[in-house]
Amino acid sequence: MFRKIIKQTTRKEGEIIDITPEIIKAIRESKVQNGLVHLFVQHSTAALTTIEFEPGVLSDFRRSLWILAPDNVDYAHNTRWGDGNGRSHVKAALIGPSLTLPLGEGELMCGTWQQTVLLELDVNAGRERTIICTIMEN
Repeated sequence: MFRKIIKQTTRKEGEIIDITPEIIKAIRESKVQNGLVHLFVQHSTAALTTIEFEPGVLSDFRRSLWILAPDNVDYAHNTRWGDGNGRSHVKAALIGPSLTLPLGEGELMCGTWQQTVLLELDVNAGRERTIICTIMEN
């Protein structure tokens, strides 16, 4: 098993960052040829997923998240904590903090148009996010 911490600085809510190059670097460092890559973001207002990293899809995805957890409704979290990021927690929970990807012959076995992305969902963005990358060999 190989583990690497990936740090990513974000700037704003709704930012979608392609972290595929960082994962590929970790795979090369690990020297693992076949197995699984597991990613976990250590924050409750960020998430991980795969998507085609293309402006139209990214725009559609942001709009879809706004529909699911709009910024113009009341959130009980905001009333209790006063930080205004209730919608951020909801979006992150819907997408999820972790992702597992297959690894074969030293390469990610994703589709041609699949990139792995970190989603910054916090209204109070502009922070360093930590992703734990664990690579397990078969």
